[in-house]
Amino acid sequence: MKLLLTSGGVTNTSIRVALTDLLGKPIAESHALVVPTAQWGHPSCGPASVRGLVAAEPTWERLSGLGWASLGVLELTALPTIGVDRWVPWVREADVLLVDGGDATYLCHWMRESGLADLLPSLPETVWVGVSAGSMVMTPRIGESFVNWPSAPDDRTLGVVDFSIFPHLDLFPTNTLGDAERWAADIGVPCYAIDEQTAIVVVDGCVEVVSEGQWTKFGS
Repeated sequence: MKLLLTSGGVTNTSIRVALTDLLGKPIAESHALVVPTAQWGHPSCGPASVRGLVAAEPTWERLSGLGWASLGVLELTALPTIGVDRWVPWVREADVLLVDGGDATYLCHWMRESGLADLLPSLPETVWVGVSAGSMVMTPRIGESFVNWPSAPDDRTLGVVDFSIFPHLDLFPTNTLGDAERWAADIGVPCYAIDEQTAIVVVDGCVEVVSEGQWTKFGS
């Protein structure tokens, strides 16, 4: 799987070019599935924000509203009840999975419960575009301060990549560079603090930062 891990989505030309390169064709010719699941695990999200995402309303122009050839919804909490024979073909036929933010531990739980996590290694050409928790779920840990789901056993996530991500750098009062540095000191793996104008591209284990904003790496 090809990863485009962002804090705020496709927010500038550099990230859009990176996405197009990963797809190997224009966005307008690419078929997308949007995954809203992480939103249900976060107290700041709910029906209104999920509606905006899946309806590609103007405030979601950086993810679901990019102008895809088609846009479907993949709700992970539903997948265990319908069987792999139905949903796996949907995923295999998609060019890109658009995975929104919310709570990364909740998203991780349902990726495992649904079977999507096990399917990922068999999707080498599929592009994963993560926003916030949708990016953090691919890392080994997110740090306790980012866990909002009360049922989360700890802060561990999928570990598809070997680094962790501190999103929304300087967007909120508690997301300063100093906050990121203190967070990184407790994670135990290399970490990236990224703002809304930054993305991390991962293909075949190679990592590249694409940015028109601010970012910092902690650790080697």
